[in-house]
Amino acid sequence: MIQLDILSDPICPWCHIGRAHLFRALESRPEHPFALQWHPFQLNPDMPPEGMDRTAYLEAKFGGAEGAAQAYAPVREAAAAAGLAIDFDGIARTPNTLDAHRLIHWAGLEGRQTPVVTALFEAYFEKGQDIGDRAVLTRIGAEKGLDAGMLERLFASDADAEDIRARDAQARAQGVTGVPTFVIAGRHVLPGAQPPEIWTQVIDEIVEQLRRAEA
Repeated sequence: MIQLDILSDPICPWCHIGRAHLFRALESRPEHPFALQWHPFQLNPDMPPEGMDRTAYLEAKFGGAEGAAQAYAPVREAAAAAGLAIDFDGIARTPNTLDAHRLIHWAGLEGRQTPVVTALFEAYFEKGQDIGDRAVLTRIGAEKGLDAGMLERLFASDADAEDIRARDAQARAQGVTGVPTFVIAGRHVLPGAQPPEIWTQVIDEIVEQLRRAEA
């Protein structure tokens, strides 16, 4: 298998779109060689722990309601083209995602990382849930097979928080400025929400290379 490292943030709409594109390609190529691993990158590392009102966040970031609407127009278009039912109007708060990344890390230890990542995207973008709320995160983890009691104990501590911050900082130090960012076999970087046809081309090329190497 070839490792596909994915740097993302579960409140990043382009990450949600990029995940959908990748999964569509993987479904069309069931013989794909990828083993997925998700890594933390916070869009807003300085966000208050309690998060903030989403409307206030967007207007502050994009210079008012009109600027926010213009910035999200291409996101809405791309999400619709990807077949994603994103309910932007249903998102009340922009959370701090440190705890969400802790959950993703713990899910990885249990071999349940991708299902948990997918559930986080769906919870935030399609159901308007606050994925900065530890109760919400615990329920999502439990629904994907993690032990709820264990998650409650971990969230009550600072377990792995500094590790998540360090990994985020390391990604930035290595030149990552936005997400999603995909790293193939630790060498080849593919930034952005690439369309499914790009991924199928990449998969086909890798599979052919592997076949030639075996021959």
